[in-house]
Amino acid sequence: MSSVPVQHQRVLSGMRPTGLLHLGHYHGVLKNWVTLQHEFECFFFVADWHALTTHYEDPGIIAESTTDMIIDWLAAGVSPGAARIFIQSRVPEHAELHLLLSMITPLGWLERVPTYKDQQEALKEKDLATYGFLGYPLLQSADILVYKAGMVPVGEDQVAHVELTREVARRFNHLYGREHGFEEKAEAAVAKMGKKNAKLYRDLRKKYTEQGDQQALDVAQALLESQQNISLGDKERLFGYLEGAGKIILPEPQALLTPASKMPGLDGQKMSKSYRNTISLREDPDDVSKKLRTMPTDPARGRRTDPGDPEKCPVWNLHKVYSDDKIKDWVQQGCRSAGIGCIECKQPVIDAVIAELKPIRERAREYTSDPGAVKAIIDEGCEAARDVARDTLDEVRKAMGLVQR
Repeated sequence: MSSVPVQHQRVLSGMRPTGLLHLGHYHGVLKNWVTLQHEFECFFFVADWHALTTHYEDPGIIAESTTDMIIDWLAAGVSPGAARIFIQSRVPEHAELHLLLSMITPLGWLERVPTYKDQQEALKEKDLATYGFLGYPLLQSADILVYKAGMVPVGEDQVAHVELTREVARRFNHLYGREHGFEEKAEAAVAKMGKKNAKLYRDLRKKYTEQGDQQALDVAQALLESQQNISLGDKERLFGYLEGAGKIILPEPQALLTPASKMPGLDGQKMSKSYRNTISLREDPDDVSKKLRTMPTDPARGRRTDPGDPEKCPVWNLHKVYSDDKIKDWVQQGCRSAGIGCIECKQPVIDAVIAELKPIRERAREYTSDPGAVKAIIDEGCEAARDVARDTLDEVRKAMGLVQR
């Protein structure tokens, strides 16, 4: 497994522009982003090119949805001061790296991605027999690798995409990491570490390459990360030299598994726009109350005096998200004994959802009333992202012989 230097402990995540977001997005993704932005260097982007892979016939909604979605991110607590917020198509380096990686990526790698056939089946009303749809997992790889992101928060269904990215990076480094005079440059970099650290590095490298000592590899990686007197290029060179490979130009990312979203929809299924069972992050309190009050409940409770079973009621799934143990006990006892009615049972959830959405709705109102501020945030994020992406492409072009020496 190729290590990722501390400078590359970046998080990369994105969403396709689908317009206004709902509580499923908030509990499944955004709350995690808000936490990560204070722990790592984060890049969060609108995947508008990805949207075109399935909605190329109706692109009109993409621009409007992009702005709405970014406002929802900001309202939910994603901070432009803590994370880079940008739009994929505003950073053309994504497309160039995708093109260059396509030159070395076997067709079979793309055809075996599980979601390729799954989505073709799920969206069979659309013509997805396109080059762009087949290649979208490689575009995802380019999204990640152009920032040398070390961690990618994904659900279990997306782990295969990160694994593809690791394979592509590994192949790229194998093909292009063996720069001319690599070993001589690596040894020169070792010497810059100082006599004591250089000896320790060589000893650890020998233990790993000759004996397969994993602990020696871990210690050596930590030693490299602590070095302050060697350049980033030398450090990347030494990470590769340590494992017997060439220079690591594109570090292999790790999948950062996120907990499965526990946010149920109004009908008990997963909250999704396709099921029409959502509550948006900017939903008016009266509409929130109306939607929740009219939710279906346990069919056994046809009358107020009929006892029910919370496990058979969609409202109970919302109590699991929003209610404390005291309220849950009240629901269990009251429902099973018919001591409380369904409207009474729903009220704590209604109150909790309205309270959760109030600050989000207020912040969203501030941003919608100041489109200039939103544009400035996007412009700044796009430029910051491009600065990083340009550096990566400079390295990639040079490694592939596309720069005049």
